[in-house]
Amino acid sequence: MIFSEDVLIRLAILILGLCGFMVSRHIFKRKNDNKNPLVCPIRFDCHTVVHSDYSRLFGIPVEILGMVYYGLIAISYLFFVFTPGIMPTVLINFLIIVSFLAFLFSVYLIAIQIFVLKKGCSWCIVSALICALIFILTIATYHFSYIVQIFI
Repeated sequence: MIFSEDVLIRLAILILGLCGFMVSRHIFKRKNDNKNPLVCPIRFDCHTVVHSDYSRLFGIPVEILGMVYYGLIAISYLFFVFTPGIMPTVLINFLIIVSFLAFLFSVYLIAIQIFVLKKGCSWCIVSALICALIFILTIATYHFSYIVQIFI
């Protein structure tokens, strides 16, 4: 079976969505676990970051928003991989916009870590990188001119 480039990119986005979900879930599970606390592998200060005032959006923990976003991406691209021609344009447009907004939100959160908190969280940075890769691959999948038309 020969896969087209688009199917391989969609498969990569699916895998990234699953990885992002697992990272967000890990943060969620370990954030308030006294027995197995969240540990940053590269000696950043994850505790300060994930318990800061910026760790919630409208009262919802950011890691839950991450699980919802990455879960939505993974499920949607699972369908894209197996039924590439059936996905409605409205859903494609929605996923492009959501990926763009998630990318912008990740940039915002990284800026907060660097400039406001002056602390870092390696798990949060991994999540932001996954989010950026999803957005970049989304642009690669759907021609840039098509994406520009959505926003104009």
